Amino acid sequence: MPRPVRILHAHSTFSLGGKEARAVRLMNAFGDAVEHVVLSASPGETGARAALAPGIAVSFPADAPPLTGRPTPLRLRRLARYLRGFDLVLSYNWGAMDVVMARRLFGGPPLVHHEDGFNQDEAERLKPRRNLWRRAALGAAYRLVVPSHRLAAIAAEAWKQPPARIVRIANGIATARYALAPEPALVGLADKGKAIVIGTVAGLRPVKNLPRLVRALAAMRSGGARLVIVGEGPESERIAAEARRLGVAARVEMPGFRADPARWIGAFDIFALSSDSEQAPISLIEAMAAGLPVVATAVGDVPDMVARDNRPLIVAPQDEAAFAAALDTLAERADLRRAIGLANREKARTEHDEKAMIARYAALYGEAIGRSNAFTPGRA
Repeated sequence: MPRPVRILHAHSTFSLGGKEARAVRLMNAFGDAVEHVVLSASPGETGARAALAPGIAVSFPADAPPLTGRPTPLRLRRLARYLRGFDLVLSYNWGAMDVVMARRLFGGPPLVHHEDGFNQDEAERLKPRRNLWRRAALGAAYRLVVPSHRLAAIAAEAWKQPPARIVRIANGIATARYALAPEPALVGLADKGKAIVIGTVAGLRPVKNLPRLVRALAAMRSGGARLVIVGEGPESERIAAEARRLGVAARVEMPGFRADPARWIGAFDIFALSSDSEQAPISLIEAMAAGLPVVATAVGDVPDMVARDNRPLIVAPQDEAAFAAALDTLAERADLRRAIGLANREKARTEHDEKAMIARYAALYGEAIGRSNAFTPGRA
């Protein structure tokens, strides 16, 4: 059997969010075909490692060159020297862009860059200096992978990437697992009762604008609804403070991070997404696969991802009154929740199953290193 492919993953963060969940699923799928080294631009943020399957060969070295700092020639040369120990480099988002620039200036193994979206500092407008840096650096990438049509357009227009270099691969999950009966106790809903449960799954970061979701809960006519926010991050206290200010703290629960959403996301009645910026959120696909109706802000590809009947419930980010009204519409109509949820489940099954996603990534990475079958576990 050939030796395993050595891959360096350079992440902006390796806390468990959408892009990290996808990266872990691919690492698990590739099995013994690959040895992985993971670097995070945010030291210590490696929570996604808990989702790795037993036996996956992965390390998190503490002595690797940092991914952040002044982009001096000396620092970038050191990064490029480190890259040479690998067969393939996978970089993710702006936080790893210096790796891409190091490869551009000083060479190294094939590199595939992934862009999944933006933080709060670029939620409304891209930064011109970052655009210029991306334009210069991305010439080193074998391919630039994006999950959404919106990001593909940004890559072509703002970053001046040729269409042949841009590859859109839709995010995917194991959709069949989300049709199983949920376990409400895993997110603190053992005593759910008859209350409508609005749920969301997100890193508690400013770009997710979860205080907006708290305000929408407080503005609903249906005064008994509960809100469950699954995730962890620096915005936790700000969200709790907003709930206290509006007098709804008793109806807002934040159980923290919970692994394996297929086991519990179906315990919600409504899925809500209140972000200022998204592209093709995996949490949305998970909710759809679980048969949930969705209320969300019209960001990224979200309006096109949900089923047609769900689209009237996707609202402008600035229109918080419309957001609360959409939640009321679903809270008051069980028949509509069921119908939209079934349509969303079918759309997730046909357009976002992980088998197709994994096959496309395996083919792309194999093409990049010139070994088409390199990412098949136990390959001959």
